[in-house]
Amino acid sequence: MNDDDVRARSNEVGAAIVAGDVERVIALLSDELKRNLGEVVALLPLPASEATVESVDRGGSGYAAILRIVGDTQEVELQLRWKERDGEPRIVEVSHLSRTERETEEEAELEPGVDVDAEGGPGAA
Repeated sequence: MNDDDVRARSNEVGAAIVAGDVERVIALLSDELKRNLGEVVALLPLPASEATVESVDRGGSGYAAILRIVGDTQEVELQLRWKERDGEPRIVEVSHLSRTERETEEEAELEPGVDVDAEGGPGAA
């Protein structure tokens, strides 16, 4: 297992999340994480429209990948910790690093605009 293997598998996780293929994500989890599926799946912003591997770093006996996922209502950064299990990279830990709420298109359309006067400042004169 090396950086390229972990990056490829992390991209695979991201693509599966965007496709809504939770079964594919589950297939990449370690046996330990499969026993706590509800907790892992709850971390995923579903549905998602985009997923990007931000970084891959070696640390200790495994690797950590940062996966940024854009969903309909939130953007999430997850840390996926990878270790070799039975000769293949497996996710052994998933941690939330950040969550940013996103405005839906409907909310943005309903929000009133700010008046701007001719000078470019807020408010009408």
